[in-house]
Formats: sequence, C-alpha cells, structure tokens
Amino acid sequence: MDDSLYAVVLAGGSGTRFWPASRRMLPKQFLTLVGSRTMLQTTVERCLPWIPLSRMRIVTNTIQAAEVSAEIPDLDVAHVIVEPCARNTAPCIGLAAAQLVQQDPDAVMLVLPADHVIQPTELFREAVQRATQIVHNAPESFVLFGVPPTYPATGFGYIQRGQPSTEVGSFQVQAFREKPTQDVAEQFLREGNYYWNCGIFVWRADAILKALREFQPQISEGLQRMSGQSQIQGWQAVLEAEFPQMKSISIDHGVLEKARNVIVLEAPFQWDDVGSWLALQRLLGSDKDGNTVSGLHCGLDTAGCIIRTTQQHLVATLGVEDLIIVHTPDATFVASKNNENAIRDLVAELEKRDLLKYL
Repeated sequence: MDDSLYAVVLAGGSGTRFWPASRRMLPKQFLTLVGSRTMLQTTVERCLPWIPLSRMRIVTNTIQAAEVSAEIPDLDVAHVIVEPCARNTAPCIGLAAAQLVQQDPDAVMLVLPADHVIQPTELFREAVQRATQIVHNAPESFVLFGVPPTYPATGFGYIQRGQPSTEVGSFQVQAFREKPTQDVAEQFLREGNYYWNCGIFVWRADAILKALREFQPQISEGLQRMSGQSQIQGWQAVLEAEFPQMKSISIDHGVLEKARNVIVLEAPFQWDDVGSWLALQRLLGSDKDGNTVSGLHCGLDTAGCIIRTTQQHLVATLGVEDLIIVHTPDATFVASKNNENAIRDLVAELEKRDLLKYL
C-alpha cells in the first residue's frame, strides 16, 4: 500500500438502536459486540499495519473524543478531529480532507465508518488496493464499495450500477436509491444490478474538496476560511466558530449524487452495518431453539430470542419467544423482535420523562 493513503474513520453518532448498552457517552462504536475488541478498535486494527496510525484520522464529537483517545492511546491526539456539533458527513469529510491536503497535497482518503463488521480483513485490504489504483489512474474519480445484497434489505441505501468501468469488477454508478420499501427491495434483488451502499469510499482529498466547491459552495467557503485561519489560530479554535455555520448534509446527497466519475467497486468482503440488536443473530449465530445468547442465560420453553447480558448476571427465561432482552447494570430492555425499531420512540420517551441519566 502506498504512502499517500490515509484512513479517515467516522466515529460519531449516538447509537440509539443499541440502547441500553449504548449511551450518549458510549455509543455503538465503543461497544464490544463481536470478539473481544470494541468496534472502533477493530476498525483501526483492520487498517494496520498497511495504514499506520500516523496516517489515520478519527472524526468524532466533543462528548466522545476522550473515549476515542482512551481506546486508541497510540494515536496522536492531533489526529482526532473533534466536531463541535453534528453536521452530517459532507462537512466532516470535507474537514478531514482540508487538513490532509495541508499536510500532503497528494493524499488519498479511505473513508470508513467505525461501527461496521467486515470480514475477512485480507479481502478488504485487496479491495482498498484496487480502489486506490483506480484513483491513481483517474485522479478525479470517486470510488464507492457496493455490497452484493443477500436479502431484500429495507434499511440500506442502494447503488444502481451502470456500464463497466476500466477495473475488473467496477462499474459507473447509474443512480443512488433511497432505503426502499419491501416490494422495491425485492425488485432490486431480482434485477441483480443493485448493491448495498456500505458508506466506504476512496478518493483524493483534493478531488473531494473540488467537488464540494462545485456542489456545496457554502461548506467549501467555510472550509477555505478554516484552512486559512488555522495556520494562525489552530484548527480547534477555528472549528468552534466556523463548523456550526455549515450546512448539514450527507456526502451522498451533497456530492456523490451530483458528481461525475463516480465508480462502484463490487465488494469481495462480507459486510454488516450492525444496525440493530437483530444483527447479533447474523454475527453470533443461534442455538437449536433459535436463541442468540451473549452472556449467562438459562431458559426453558424459550425460542427465537436475542439475549445479551454478562457472565456475572444471569438472565432466566420461561415460556417466551421472539424477544430482545438486554441487561446492563442500571437498565434492562425487553422488546418484541418484531418491533425493535420502536426503540427510538422509547428513548425519546425516556428523555421526555427526564430520565436522562439512562441515556
């Protein structure tokens, strides 16, 4: 892997769907859901050693910055980019690009979320190498990874592929599709020319800044002011003043849906965005009764449940099925598997009732 490649790990977010294990101070990327390492640690380790820590940047927020440094203690604190407020992915990716260009005008960015499961690592690295080569050959291109869908998911955005591109397994992007209804997702699966958009990108830092100038001038102007003032005041001081003024928009809507030279590379790796407690069934498997258990559990006449606890706290179940049961030291969550998306409503109700210490 060449020395111009930098990893930009997006590690913000509130992790509402994993309540009560995730909290505002400890969202999903800081949880240990698979294996013995947190999702952030696993994401960083996936990029080592071919992208050293000196070429990594982690974008987070003021609430979670200390936890990022605690989990990745060898990362230079200057490489933790701290957003003063949430402004979606276009401003934060632009911010990382602006910083990288100041240090390396030829910087190529691998942008990836901190809270996805990707296996095996070797195939992920090979795919990134291929994407990097595309960018070197076509410096103004934007490479996305598309995951071949295995079921008609309604929780992901989709990428419709167009004509083949130069690299084997890569295609021009014909269109982006929003999260579909069940019928439309089934149609996408039948047609066979749609990918899940996994939110992993490779491009030159100067190319994404140029695209922001063209398609999001308000964000671009703010980044330019920050870049100029940072030489005198430092990035964090300028961030506090400029970043909250920027438009809140995703990189997909703000740039990629409008840009030319957008290429989708078929991902050879397995990918899971671990979007909810139901993901544990896919990642950990189930026993003969269809139960997925993490921790100490004893059950009779129990089927199809997802149970998460610790080895020090027993969860016992009798005569139940299709439940999500999550135990933490100060809160226990019990829900129907068929209504897990309503967890957002439950969290909102906790806030309404002023039970903020549990959020």
